[in-house]
Amino acid sequence: MSAVEEVATGAPAVEGIPKKAMAFEQGTAMVILTLLVFMPCFVKSFFVFQMTMLLIYGLAVLALNILTGASGQFSLGQSAFFAAGAYTTAILIEHGGLNYALALPIAGVVCFAFGFLFGQPALRLSGVYLALATFALATATPQLLKLGYFERWTGGVQGLVVTKPDAPLSLPMSQDVWLYYFTLFVAIGIYVLSINLLKSRSGRALMAIRDNEIAASAMGVDVALYKTLAFGVSAGITGVAGGLGAIAVQFVAPDGYTITLAISLFLGMVVGGVGWLPGSLVGAAFIIFVPNIAEGISKGLSGAVFGVLLFLVIFLVPRGAQQVVQFVSDKAGRLRRT
Repeated sequence: MSAVEEVATGAPAVEGIPKKAMAFEQGTAMVILTLLVFMPCFVKSFFVFQMTMLLIYGLAVLALNILTGASGQFSLGQSAFFAAGAYTTAILIEHGGLNYALALPIAGVVCFAFGFLFGQPALRLSGVYLALATFALATATPQLLKLGYFERWTGGVQGLVVTKPDAPLSLPMSQDVWLYYFTLFVAIGIYVLSINLLKSRSGRALMAIRDNEIAASAMGVDVALYKTLAFGVSAGITGVAGGLGAIAVQFVAPDGYTITLAISLFLGMVVGGVGWLPGSLVGAAFIIFVPNIAEGISKGLSGAVFGVLLFLVIFLVPRGAQQVVQFVSDKAGRLRRT
């Protein structure tokens, strides 16, 4: 089949996820939320920090899921938006003296504009060519951040230290615990908004573009507008995640936002299930904890062990965590019927 025939038949590049399967059922969601709320009471502070980073990376993977799973656009440049959000937040806090709670939404708006503007020329590209363009963006960003022209604000190659906030109102909790709850609050808010977005008219337009761009255009969908909006929304959420990451780590530096981060986020999306938003948390857990497990198995061959584990996941569950949840749900349904 020729490329023209593929476009004519409208073969989707990304497998669609039914709208009703985009989120957990209410009961499951409440159980997970309860565990997340009470978890800091029973674990050590380092694990609380790890869970904070899991939520942050989960937000970044969710943003990529909206771009790829909903609109069908592939991106290997999310690390650039993550860096933009991190540096915007760090500069506003350290140089502007702004409160972190106000710096985060500003970082989101800045990254939304960045993503929307990048989406304009990206309209001419699709598939592997769009992936290469975003790959170039991710590769260039760390080098741009090292330029002496920006060093006054970014700290250049040495980076910039970010002050971690204390709990407000003299609440009896450590900085790590407070930041965890703050990140959880932000993550829940963005998750709910994302679910509502994909279930709205705009979400249906995005999925129509993903499934068949020509048919969507024929039905009156403004393809150019929605594709650039998808880039903007994805970049905005990633920017908020980057800002939270800067506060949690208390440091930003160009070498912390290389193409490796972009590939890790893409990997997390695939492992969690493309288009399945709850899987973003599973994907984030994979990219945070599995490398540690691989190093525990063999320090000298940790990379090889990680590759083997990743191969097994992709081979056994090609649709990621969504496939596992669907399998368990089907089995439970059969047991209830019998």
